[in-house]
Amino acid sequence: MTLDQEELSEETAPTLHGQLGLTNDEYQRIVGMLDREPRPAELAMFSVMWSEHCSYKSSRAHLGRFPTEAPWVVVGPGENAGVVDIGDGWLVAIRIESHNHPSFVEPFQGAATGVGGIIRDIFTMGARPIALWDSLRFGPQDQPHNRYLFRGVVSGIASYGNAVGVPTVGGEVAFAEHYSSNPLVNVMCLGLLRAEDLVLATTGRPGNRAVLLGAATGRDGIGGASVLASASFDEVAARKRPSVQVGDPFLEKKLIEACLELYERDLVIGIQDLGAGGLSCAISEPTSRAGTGIDVDLDRVHTRESGMTAPELLMSESQERMLAFVEPALVDDVLAVAARWEIDASEIGTVTESSEVRVVAGGEPVAQLPATALTLDAPRYDRPLGAPSWMEDLWSNTVHFVQPPDIAGSVLQLLAEPELGSKARIFEQYDHMLFLNTVVGPGHDATLLRVKGTQKGLAVSTDGDGRLCYLDPLRGGSRLVWEAALNVALLGAEPMAVVDNLNFGNPEKPDVMWQFREVVEGIAQACEFLGIPVVGGNVSFYNETSGLDIYPTPVIGMLGLIEELLLPPPRLDRAEEGMAIWIVGTDWAVNLAGSVFEKVTFGHVGGRPSAPDPTMGRAVLGTARRLAAAGAPVLHDISSGGLAIALAEICIASGVGADISYNDWRHLFSEDPHRFLVVAPESVEANDLAQDEGAPIQRLGSMGGAELRLGRFTLDVDAMSDVFNSNFA
Repeated sequence: MTLDQEELSEETAPTLHGQLGLTNDEYQRIVGMLDREPRPAELAMFSVMWSEHCSYKSSRAHLGRFPTEAPWVVVGPGENAGVVDIGDGWLVAIRIESHNHPSFVEPFQGAATGVGGIIRDIFTMGARPIALWDSLRFGPQDQPHNRYLFRGVVSGIASYGNAVGVPTVGGEVAFAEHYSSNPLVNVMCLGLLRAEDLVLATTGRPGNRAVLLGAATGRDGIGGASVLASASFDEVAARKRPSVQVGDPFLEKKLIEACLELYERDLVIGIQDLGAGGLSCAISEPTSRAGTGIDVDLDRVHTRESGMTAPELLMSESQERMLAFVEPALVDDVLAVAARWEIDASEIGTVTESSEVRVVAGGEPVAQLPATALTLDAPRYDRPLGAPSWMEDLWSNTVHFVQPPDIAGSVLQLLAEPELGSKARIFEQYDHMLFLNTVVGPGHDATLLRVKGTQKGLAVSTDGDGRLCYLDPLRGGSRLVWEAALNVALLGAEPMAVVDNLNFGNPEKPDVMWQFREVVEGIAQACEFLGIPVVGGNVSFYNETSGLDIYPTPVIGMLGLIEELLLPPPRLDRAEEGMAIWIVGTDWAVNLAGSVFEKVTFGHVGGRPSAPDPTMGRAVLGTARRLAAAGAPVLHDISSGGLAIALAEICIASGVGADISYNDWRHLFSEDPHRFLVVAPESVEANDLAQDEGAPIQRLGSMGGAELRLGRFTLDVDAMSDVFNSNFA
């Protein structure tokens, strides 16, 4: 999208505002706020700052439902990242973001710049980024275009993360037809900092200078994430897609080190990255927070293309750029640091007392408006919502099983399914051992990182399930929080904070907004019961192509803390001959609604998933933490694929068979919540620990041999491994 001054003249603005994503009502609201027609540059600024991606105009009415406060929360929602206190002067910054629409347009660069953007969110807070997670959704891989998207996204994540020097240590990948035309690319980053190094996105006092650091501004990404992610894809929209941003991980690495030096030397008052919304966002959000104004001269912006107009400069989302707010006496020092790290830098503005954003170009004023007009005064919609008419029919649409299936054949069929099979061919492309902090990496229920110089450990999990939330968004949203909490508890961690990425279809549809409201309520209920704050997140709407919405797909990022890291931790590959097998949690489950078994075996998605049980969930979490502390070698969540797949994964990872008994074949494939497997010597008193916590526990059998024996059904471990590892060949 090239924005020419003539195209943005006042005569054509009423037509152009629609092309920029503003409705007629929004345009008239802008006219009323300014008491005049907006200038071309002002219209460009409003278009990005009032976009769905930047303003959260359809979701803000519901996001206030989340609990956001706790004694350990240092920075909650609203800043570039959430920050929590883990003790001994250490803080953790954590953030999750989506780059769904850019990744559909150009999968490699869309995913790569998603990684770059989330890393900047972390070091903007004064933290060194130390780990990445990716949560991905694609259409079935038997379709060539879906394979193209999948391979491009994975390559983009690997290329940028490896080159910038931040390890990708975990994540998840799922596949469903509903993502064929709208892949989801959610990336989470975590960073560490000392409490005294925390930096916020504020301008500080009037008189401070604004210094633009990093890449030269170009036309790539004009309206990229902000406009592209604020409308559905259809044949008309396809012709209007702007360029996707192009990333440079080597420049980002230099930018990280330069910014960390600036913080260490107390050379900046505040800093803001230039992500979605570009310079418009970077100058308006900090001024709005601080209650100040700013004067900006666009002629001072360093560019890599000639003839860029004021609207283009204000909308561009060129990557690897930061805006620092600096006391006048320290500007030369900041420029010297930038020069030493071979980073371009320009002083482009001055903080004022006016509470206005004033922009000049070519010596002429091109924008003058209140900073809050772009931020706090953005539209807020209470969109119509209502349960879809097909919901009750969906719940009653269950499969009636005439006879038990071939259990062995079903297990092999599930292990071959991309959703359940090994993701090694994906995560082996990522460097997950940079910094040597990774204790438990990809392929397990959660990631475990050591905090060097302390006894502390950080357990982190990302969990999403669009099919579950499609069948029941309230129960699905809640269960994802419980599952993520269990995953970190299985490493011995106490869950302490959540970030969420809420991926949904068109918010102008009442059923989509109902799904959104229900998911938010489910997440909020679980977090409230567990006492876990939501410290940040992202909403991605308009994940719709030609009228087909994606499954409602929230992704939960859970941070857990271990005060004293005990090694070795539980891992899937630590099972040995003769160890006992227990199941902890909900009594034998038979509900198969939403299970991978039903989808794969019968091509069926229907029924109503079981609701979470908070009392049971808390007892199970306590048992998991105590078993991890007691040295249980293997603790494994029962989730996708059910008990049979959880046990098969242990057998494959450890290279040893198992023999268990069960009462009903459905027990093997149900995905009901609050359950996990324990594999440990008899000396680990699993029964006593579970009973102390009030959690049900039952002995299933023992590890041993070269086969997995499920009652009368037998599977060779090597054969299972071959099938499991055949994915993405």
